[in-house]
Amino acid sequence: MGIFLFLLQSVMFWNVENFFDYRNDSTSVSDREFSSLGERHWTKKRFYTKCNAFAKAVLWIASTEGGLPDVIGLAEVENAFVLRRAVGATALRKAGYKIVHYDSPDPRGIDVALLYRAPAVDLVSSKAIHIDSMRTRDILHARLRARDGPETDFFVCHLPSKYGGETESLRKRGRAVNRLLAAVDSVTGPVVIMGDFNDTPESPAFEELSRRFQALAKPLAAKGLGTIRFDGKWDFIDHFYVSPGLEAEMKPVQVPFLMTPDRTHGGLKPLRTYSGPRYTAGVSDHLPIILIK
Repeated sequence: MGIFLFLLQSVMFWNVENFFDYRNDSTSVSDREFSSLGERHWTKKRFYTKCNAFAKAVLWIASTEGGLPDVIGLAEVENAFVLRRAVGATALRKAGYKIVHYDSPDPRGIDVALLYRAPAVDLVSSKAIHIDSMRTRDILHARLRARDGPETDFFVCHLPSKYGGETESLRKRGRAVNRLLAAVDSVTGPVVIMGDFNDTPESPAFEELSRRFQALAKPLAAKGLGTIRFDGKWDFIDHFYVSPGLEAEMKPVQVPFLMTPDRTHGGLKPLRTYSGPRYTAGVSDHLPIILIK
């Protein structure tokens, strides 16, 4: 199975935090908030500033890792329009990224998505996997084939957050993981699972995942690394799980121009698009993570 990452440059995942377009074209509260007349004053200019910052970050990662990620999983994108602008109206327009996206029933109007570089990867099939009886993000399943290589099944997740309390949210994350595992059982080749799991690798909701797959975030979390910073402490809530025997390692990436001083606790933290109501022109409160050979 190690051959997969030998054929691909790298795989990346990033929760890009409230990546809404600038048009108020739905009935969701979040979409109204992220419009030119909403409380965020989310204008066309600010939208394209975020598109360009995202593209610049991907190119910076490419410069430090030896090449563009061949596969990019994303969370918290509003729709296909956002994705088309992010890869087609920025410095990424010549990179050859194609889009896999489905609208989900999430009440905030945010979805997961996947980008793949057509020069290096072929899309074999894709589908959205609904989580029964829950209005949340679908799981995205895409089967990709590296040129002259094997097929690999990718699953992109954004599990329910801790909103509503630890006990209830843990139950919801457990249900989402069970749905994910049922989907994984339907495939026979190598598997790469990535996403914002909204909890650390030690969560009891992820025990079966860790038993069946390599939980690449676990040893990094044990070293005090993380992808999101809260009260001065890094937590690893964005994960990669890969099939046993798949030779790969992961790491969080601090993009220098998307980090800002943590004036309360010291050190640096990710630069968000908004700090409370204040526009700060960043991308996300999450670090991107990459899977490398």
